[in-house]
Amino acid sequence: MKRIVLFVLTNVLVVAVLGIVASLLGVNRYLTANGLDLGALLGFALVMGFGGAIISLLISKPMAKWSSGVRVINQPSNADEAWIVETVRKISDRAGIGMPEVGIFEGAPNAFATGAFKNSSLVAVSTGLLQGMTHEEIEAVIAHEVAHVANGDMVTMTLIQGVMNTFVVFLSRVIGYAVDSFLRKGDQENTGPGIGYMITTIVLDIVLGFAAAIVVAWFSRHREFRADAGAAQLMGRKQPMINALARLGGLAQGELPKSVAAFGITGGIGKLFSTHPPLEDRISALQNAQV
Repeated sequence: MKRIVLFVLTNVLVVAVLGIVASLLGVNRYLTANGLDLGALLGFALVMGFGGAIISLLISKPMAKWSSGVRVINQPSNADEAWIVETVRKISDRAGIGMPEVGIFEGAPNAFATGAFKNSSLVAVSTGLLQGMTHEEIEAVIAHEVAHVANGDMVTMTLIQGVMNTFVVFLSRVIGYAVDSFLRKGDQENTGPGIGYMITTIVLDIVLGFAAAIVVAWFSRHREFRADAGAAQLMGRKQPMINALARLGGLAQGELPKSVAAFGITGGIGKLFSTHPPLEDRISALQNAQV
């Protein structure tokens, strides 16, 4: 739950910063002397909503490296590192994507993939994952992350987040304008937005932001099943991925930084804000899949 809250707050902060910049530059002129200009507001909401999501996508790889302490393997220093790099290369070739950067980070069992483009991504695994799994299970986990990249999940999630952000920005300001108009009914002197508008907008940005996160998490959970199936296809059989998920169920899974949590391997608890389905559901789906 903590990493989801941080993920939502990151999006809210990015949109808020863009909103402040737009205000300083005089871009957001959707409140006029004649009332609310819905066309101008929609344009503003689109810029703010998709702007925040796209910026988050573009900085996803450097932020992931910084926040999780990833050490990129530029030149393998031992046999294990050489095996990891070669495994990522082999699976990426099967998936038809460019060779990702490969990294290792300290921590409990986990892994993630991130990056704005299919041919310029990052796949990272934790030291706990390397120490607690067999080579075949690690290969399955890597295949899962490569499947995320090949499926374009990072871009898809960004587009969904952008749509949700746009609705949040648009609705919060429409409702804020309505509340402000009601509170200032009969006041003919002030034509600009009042305190009612500002407070309502801030509160709804937060409340609707969490509602949007529920929708994004729902899409993310469905995307996990697809990545599991993709890993089975890349491996040529489903048992290694099933074994890896079962192994994760018996390990203390690590928390990922907010910028990469949605693209990790850890199983969720099946609640509204969970980006991952329960591990048992993922295993069951794989067992029933035709691969």
